[in-house]
Amino acid sequence: MNLTVNQFVRIFAGAFVLISLALGAEASPLFVNANFLWFTAFVGANLFQSGFTGICPLETILRKFGVRDAVACR
Repeated sequence: MNLTVNQFVRIFAGAFVLISLALGAEASPLFVNANFLWFTAFVGANLFQSGFTGICPLETILRKFGVRDAVACR
């Protein structure tokens, strides 16, 4: 399966949000510390700003590793 940069960004963001919520929410059986919720806020803020600016550090890193961009529909 060949994933595109856009798919990787969504997968990473979703995974980081779920992991940080599991580690930061007191109701979670994986709870470590409520400060993990700051990481959730960071991921959300980065997604928000990248929607306006088009700047996403993960996209840059993935492209340097040779992950391809999505091909436009014809």
